[in-house]
Amino acid sequence: MNPWEPDLYLKFATERTQPTIDLVSRIVQVSPRRIVDVGCGPGNSTAILRHRWPQAEIIGLDNSAEMIHAARTSFPNEKWILADGSSWQDEKAFDIVFSNAVFQWIPNHPNLINHWMAEVAENGVLAFQVPAHYDSPVHQVILDVSRDPKWNSKMEDARNALTKEKPGYYYDLLRPLSKKIELWETIYYHIMESPYSILEWFRSTGLRPFLGALSQDEDRQSLETMINDRYTQAYPSQKDGKILFPFKRLFVIAYK
Repeated sequence: MNPWEPDLYLKFATERTQPTIDLVSRIVQVSPRRIVDVGCGPGNSTAILRHRWPQAEIIGLDNSAEMIHAARTSFPNEKWILADGSSWQDEKAFDIVFSNAVFQWIPNHPNLINHWMAEVAENGVLAFQVPAHYDSPVHQVILDVSRDPKWNSKMEDARNALTKEKPGYYYDLLRPLSKKIELWETIYYHIMESPYSILEWFRSTGLRPFLGALSQDEDRQSLETMINDRYTQAYPSQKDGKILFPFKRLFVIAYK
């Protein structure tokens, strides 16, 4: 898979950070002492946690060296760890285990839920957000284009790179482990300059496995051209030329 590109990811920093703001605002934990931000990326989500709880010990954790480097550069006073969030453990429990748009990149969600809840202190919180856009054109177009005969045989792993579950699935996993659970979905209507802006959005996230499956620049460019042509049809311009890009996300808060 292609390495993460912090600069491209942060090109849409406002849109990517808003779900973190919304999730953090719903957490009823007045004075947590320890927080871990699993999959912290370039640190934009960790900065929101720091703003809400300035006195807490906060650890930002990610398995991308590029993202951790960007986080350290932007926020040198925070603590950053390069590690795999699906297996990393700490000696002490956390009052909040937080994760923004990471679950979908990790398989075996039952094990992941059990592992992360084990890191949550008594009366602590597991809070996470995952994209829930998989029925929308933005994802379906990528799947359709990936089945083109030119590269279909190379795309099976890419098509299975993301783990996608329904809200009830997480409720059933968390119910035996939690005193209280909150779940909700939000559709964000991002205002984009063009269909190509939507492609750029996904180039740094969900398109990475598909681009990584192709070894030739010519094939990658052809893939993107086909996707952009489909996006142009799926996302028509508004009267002012802008594109409304709806993106649904699932939020979960579990109190231990």
